[in-house]
Amino acid sequence: MSTITRMHGGPRMSQIVTHNSTVYLAGQVGHAKDDVTQQTTTCLEQIDALLAEAGSDKTRILQAIIWMADMSDFAAMNAVWDAWVPEGHTPARACGEAKLATPDYLVEFIVTAAQN
Repeated sequence: MSTITRMHGGPRMSQIVTHNSTVYLAGQVGHAKDDVTQQTTTCLEQIDALLAEAGSDKTRILQAIIWMADMSDFAAMNAVWDAWVPEGHTPARACGEAKLATPDYLVEFIVTAAQN
């Protein structure tokens, strides 16, 4: 039987779940009232920290799903993403527009990665 490990769990969700050497992160959002560039930067910093805690890193990301409150911010988000994602290690990725948990959130990242 394979083990499921949950980290930083609360009554609604865990920030990290690992199973069979795969890391699943909860959706990461930035700070309300920041612009999309800063929210994207914050999300990616949080992803770096959570992946490190789970024994992985951004070169091991398998898939990234990005939800944006407004696709007019797509280029600004991508400018931050493109500077962050390592060349040669781009994951499968999807990006769409959706209403997020609060109107103050402009972007949310959901990441799945392989452990080291």
